[in-house]
Amino acid sequence: MRISDCDFSLALSRQGSAAADTDLLTVVIPFLNEQEVLPICLSRLRPLLRGQGYPYEILFVDDGSTDDSVALLRTLATTDPSIRIVCLSRNFGKEAAMSAGLAHARGAVVVILDADLQDPPELIPSMVQAWKAGADVVCMRRRSRSGEGLVKRLSAYAYYRLLSRLSRSRIPSDTGDFRLMSRRAVDALLKLPERCRYMKGLYAWIGMPTTVIDYDRASRAAGKTKWTFLDLFGLAMEGMTSFSTAPLRWATAVGAVVALLGGGFGLAIVIKAFVSGDEAPGYPSLMAMMTLFSGIQLLTIGLLGEYLGKTYIESKQRPIYLVKEIIESTRPAVATQLGDE
Repeated sequence: MRISDCDFSLALSRQGSAAADTDLLTVVIPFLNEQEVLPICLSRLRPLLRGQGYPYEILFVDDGSTDDSVALLRTLATTDPSIRIVCLSRNFGKEAAMSAGLAHARGAVVVILDADLQDPPELIPSMVQAWKAGADVVCMRRRSRSGEGLVKRLSAYAYYRLLSRLSRSRIPSDTGDFRLMSRRAVDALLKLPERCRYMKGLYAWIGMPTTVIDYDRASRAAGKTKWTFLDLFGLAMEGMTSFSTAPLRWATAVGAVVALLGGGFGLAIVIKAFVSGDEAPGYPSLMAMMTLFSGIQLLTIGLLGEYLGKTYIESKQRPIYLVKEIIESTRPAVATQLGDE
């Protein structure tokens, strides 16, 4: 077992930080406090990968777990050389954890898989076949979303389509992080240095030949989701403001329309007062107009602040993540040719 306790590195700042193995499939699994589901995940994933007959590694990325997840995996890694664990120094968020996994992946092909098994690992062979047919990126599109409420399904449906319209890069609708990428696609992604990372947008930005496969998303195999409504809202805002300036144009357009309407309303009041001698409407209309204008101003300032905040974060040039330790066995894994049946 080799453990590096002081590997505080960016890893994403250089291309191909991990030595790529042309005969290897890497499955990257970011996780946070998933001790209930990790044994189930491995029980389904390892027999599947062994049965395919090509070499593989399972790269777990711990995003600052506080339960026994790492202790469980550490025990398994001592006997299974195909398991590697990258432990981040704290919770940096899923986008950073995925970035760390891609930077440390050694395979010619990399699959990103959530530990909760909502995305079935049994589809990995089909993804590999699509890659062998010429795709650099294989997106998995959710045909159904089991275990999710109506509000979440509808909001996700609307969000992905809005994001696709806003972004200049075509972001496939209803696709998550479950996907396969070739080494060429991974290396292209590692060249992108931004700190405010919305991975679904970055996947689309690099281009590359892409194949989309539909599937039915299942409920969590165990445990509870770590995503709150505020987390999802923040991720949605990250996506819309990271890949489009359209919200700023919308704010300008709304401000222009409201200014015209307000000016017209004020002019009408003045004309009415001069022509008919009626007194201008008082407190209620004044407060209504002030409230409307103030709300629009605050929304616009907040939107500007979102973009300004991204510029501020990028200017600091802080690492996307810090690695506390890397846990891996020193025993060699069995090597066969990727794709051999």
